[in-house]
Order: sequence, then structure tokens, then C-alpha cells
Amino acid sequence: MRLHHIQISMPCGQEAEARRFYAEALGLQEVEKPPSLSGRGGCWFRAYDGDVITAEIHLGVEDPFAAAKKAHPGLVCGTTEELVSVAWRIERNGYDVSWVERDTFEGYARFHARDGFGNRVEVMTPRTETAEELSR
Repeated sequence: MRLHHIQISMPCGQEAEARRFYAEALGLQEVEKPPSLSGRGGCWFRAYDGDVITAEIHLGVEDPFAAAKKAHPGLVCGTTEELVSVAWRIERNGYDVSWVERDTFEGYARFHARDGFGNRVEVMTPRTETAEELSR
């Protein structure tokens, strides 16, 4: 068994904001929803390593909407440089990035961000540097 996707809730009619965070800021690629599901609103995003899908996030409309406070996807970057680059891209797009829990998951460096709806997203990489080296 393997994970196919994770679904995150979003408010009705806010697909442009979903694209702004998940595609522009986070760097995932939007993919077309199947015709049988396209009328429900929302949008889907993927990460690839070459031709291999490595992550898939579906944003589905929920009404009334309530952001998940604790539940979240955890995305893994291949290098510390990629982790820092993703954090900078998220910040450049106007979203907050928190490194408060950077060293609280043994073996990983990580940060958390929230999409434009308040949903939490964790981005991490296997630890290869010390905390001081990562913060430079």
C-alpha cells in the first residue's frame, strides 16, 4: 500500500488563492481534475521527481469552511538548500514561515507555514547540518 494523495479543505471560490500558495509559493504543479470531479470546485497539485509523482495534494471545497489547525501534509525536500529555497519562496509570496520547531523532530530540519486559508503545511529535509549552519 502507498499514499496516493492528501486532501485539504478550502473555502468555496478561492481557487486563485490556492494556486497562489500551492503552485507559486510552495512550488507544486497544478494538475487538471478528472472531468467527473471538476464541477465540485477546488484544485489539485503535484510534486515530481522527473516523471515520478512524489506528492499529491487535493484542495476540496468545504462549506462551511474551517482550517485544520494541527493536521497537515509533511513534504520532504532533498537538501537543506532546497528547504531554505522553498521557505524563501513562500515568504516572498507573502506568507509567514515559522522555524520555531526547526530542531524538534529528530533527524530532520523543518519549518511550518500556513496557506491563505490557515491550513498548516510542514516542509522538512533529513538533517545533515547543525542548527547554526542551517540558520546562516
